[in-house]
Amino acid sequence: MPMRPTFYVAAVALVMCTSEPAVASAPRAQGAGALQPEQTSPAPGLPPTPGAPPAPVPPQSVVAPPSPGRVFAAEHGMIFNAIRPDKVTDFETVLAKLRQALATSKDATRTAQGRGWKVFKAAEPGPNGSVLYVFVMDPVVKGADYGVAKVLAEAYPAEIAELYRMYSGAFATAGQTLLNLQDLPVVPSPEGPLVPVVP
Repeated sequence: MPMRPTFYVAAVALVMCTSEPAVASAPRAQGAGALQPEQTSPAPGLPPTPGAPPAPVPPQSVVAPPSPGRVFAAEHGMIFNAIRPDKVTDFETVLAKLRQALATSKDATRTAQGRGWKVFKAAEPGPNGSVLYVFVMDPVVKGADYGVAKVLAEAYPAEIAELYRMYSGAFATAGQTLLNLQDLPVVPSPEGPLVPVVP
């Protein structure tokens, strides 16, 4: 049976409205304290209907909590920094200023951070040929912010713009990897204490 013209026009309009691809923005790295994007579905617990436009979301006033910075929750910590090979000089210049700031600070927290903040450069290449720098905090100063930019801004307010440009431009990846480390308790052997083997 032939389709009526008015029904045909309505069907085409319906297909055009429901088959338009949804445009999703590219995923972005979430910083500390950033809120995750909300998922939209027609009803709580139900997946969205394929081809249907997303359900309207009522406007909300959401305020992100302040970023806690680089604060560790354990006794020991590490931060991995993957640096572009052509920006090693810039990064090491900033590290020298960081070490000087920690060593000469009048703030007891900053000097305590400086005593336990060790910096290592890996002999092996990092991800995608980057140069890997590892910060080891041993021990961690409880509640202290280990953000490099914050320490530099306190010590060198007149130079912070240039130092931050050098620092932020040196990273090969989207940011740092922070690890909270816990001591692994030693389990005594039932045969007694372990004795080192001498060849």
